[in-house]
Amino acid sequence: MTASTSKGIVYPQSTDHTRIWEHLQTLATGADAIIIGNVDRQVFTASGTWTRPANAIIVDVQVQAAGGGSGGIASTGSGQASCAPGGGGGEYARGWFLPATTGSSVAVTVGTGGTGGTAGANAGANGGTSSFGSLVTAIGGTGANGASATSTNVSNGGANGGTGGTGGDIRMAGGDGGNAQVISAIALKYNNGGSAFLANARRSSGVTATTTTGFDGYLYGGGASGPANGATQSAVAGSNGAAGVVIVTTYTA
Repeated sequence: MTASTSKGIVYPQSTDHTRIWEHLQTLATGADAIIIGNVDRQVFTASGTWTRPANAIIVDVQVQAAGGGSGGIASTGSGQASCAPGGGGGEYARGWFLPATTGSSVAVTVGTGGTGGTAGANAGANGGTSSFGSLVTAIGGTGANGASATSTNVSNGGANGGTGGTGGDIRMAGGDGGNAQVISAIALKYNNGGSAFLANARRSSGVTATTTTGFDGYLYGGGASGPANGATQSAVAGSNGAAGVVIVTTYTA
């Protein structure tokens, strides 16, 4: 003969071996009490408060920081060019927690994307930090430098990806932004926006002899690609990094 728990765990039942049956019943009943039955997932695209669902067993937290903005570029004269690098991608972290560790509620912060630098040789802003209380923190990507007009060969390094957060069980730094170069008064664009764990890299707009703006970073946490100017062009602003996200998945009994 067999018997079943409330959640369908089947165990043998026999009066010929009473003690064995009693032990099996105890094991099955214990498993029945902790088996995962439901999933509650809350996706935060803006800061707020997470409230722990009833009967929580384990809490899976993913934290993605925001991407950095790209820099602006100066106006150019005859025989000049300017090219700004890409912003860095945001850091990512993930952790698993017992309900006793999280408590009944946690303040959630979602980092905002770094704004692009204003028109002219002005730096973009850093991406914002995302966090799940003090348990997991991820750092936003760095904003990229702006670029002046030049008639000589110049290389402007891409912004660093976010790194240095705390907490959690795994962590990945954000991708660095691409470099910007001017060679013989021509803007050579390798200035892609940095990738993030939850976002692809944002492409640059290619080699250009005229004005080309960058592109805003991809959600979630991607850095912005940079703008470029050929000869005799007006100043151009940088583009914006993408906002982060916090995803909290709770497994409940």
